[in-house]
Amino acid sequence: MTQTTLLQFEAPWPVHSLDWCKTPAAGQSRPRSSFRLGIASFTENYQNQIAVVGLQDERVLVEDDYNDYPDFVTLCDAYHGYPATSLQWQPASALNHPWSQKGTTTELLATTGDALRIWEYNADGPAPVSSYVGRQSNNSTGHSLTMKAALSGQSKVQSQSNGAPLTNFSWNEKAPSMIVTSSIDTTCTVWNIDTATAITQLIAHDREVYDVAWLPGSTDIFVSVGADGSLRAFDLRSLEHSTILYETPAPKNIPPPSASPSASARPPTSPLLRISFNPSDSNYMSTFHMDGSEVQILDMRSPGQPVIELRGHHGPISALGWSSSSEHPLLATAGDDCQVLLWDLVNYTQSAASPRSAGSRLNSPRPDAKKKVVTEPVMAYTAPGQVTNVAWSPVIQGMSINTGYSTATGEWLAITSGKSVKALKI
Repeated sequence: MTQTTLLQFEAPWPVHSLDWCKTPAAGQSRPRSSFRLGIASFTENYQNQIAVVGLQDERVLVEDDYNDYPDFVTLCDAYHGYPATSLQWQPASALNHPWSQKGTTTELLATTGDALRIWEYNADGPAPVSSYVGRQSNNSTGHSLTMKAALSGQSKVQSQSNGAPLTNFSWNEKAPSMIVTSSIDTTCTVWNIDTATAITQLIAHDREVYDVAWLPGSTDIFVSVGADGSLRAFDLRSLEHSTILYETPAPKNIPPPSASPSASARPPTSPLLRISFNPSDSNYMSTFHMDGSEVQILDMRSPGQPVIELRGHHGPISALGWSSSSEHPLLATAGDDCQVLLWDLVNYTQSAASPRSAGSRLNSPRPDAKKKVVTEPVMAYTAPGQVTNVAWSPVIQGMSINTGYSTATGEWLAITSGKSVKALKI
């Protein structure tokens, strides 16, 4: 009897956004509640959905005669209208946060699209009876997903009353009532989701903002990337200026614009699409360019150029994410070449440079380090099609299953490709 290394789910629609739950369900002793995914559809209409899927049966974790049944079943779903550009479960710290508006046994999810939506997920209720194996569960299982708030602020840069579409968001782990969103209208907005109010909105970039991320451990500093090809850092304690940590090199041999609106305007450069911090060493961030097949690793202490470049993909990169393992984090990258690559950068990122604490202001640059090029991932997985997104599980403890078998502690990586969601045991 071997442990399963691949779990699969076929959604009724193309999946774009997904996230792995950060904690077991409140009040649920069953280990399988660690295996819940939030997923969101991507269809070009106003009929999009989000759903929570969970394990059909714990016995699918040890290869048995369960191959005839889906590994995951839909626990509940909800109508979303426009596609969700991002979907995330509450951080683990939300469990002990003194919420004013949330039940103790429920969990929050958030999505962005035409607004920031906060959803309350309730797993209360009887678990599905196992004699119904193979049947799609429905909302009679007691699982429910209810929209609590739709936050769409007045835009600083647009005259119409409602805000422009949101591209992404970052949920603060230290203060889980804080979310920062990024928008195509060049702004980032920091929200208090407990009071459903905007704390501040700032013009972050010259063009659309595509992604945003809180500095791990900080409630003041966040970074953003966008269509202007820059990576910028902001400090809520001093919003009058931002720090440009990296700018895409300007393309060579571009003819000068005939009538430049501003002599200082940068020529068009390659947009940066995603930004993600290494959770075990927040000096390091990973990003990639639109249509680019390399990943740039940047060090906050030496801004200006990447310290590491990962070259392993043979097509445009679509997604990346760091595992949460504090001892040995891996970076997963995925792309249009149907490849999911795992990179171990621990030997490249350990340096004697002074550590920067999350509470400190952004440090001045250290002497430029020479860029290292890494071409060998530690693992590779070939998906059946282009991979659109990835999401890591937290470290899931080993569990004993009622058939007498047990599973090992470890992490899983969920990937989306078309309508398929696959979870790989790493």
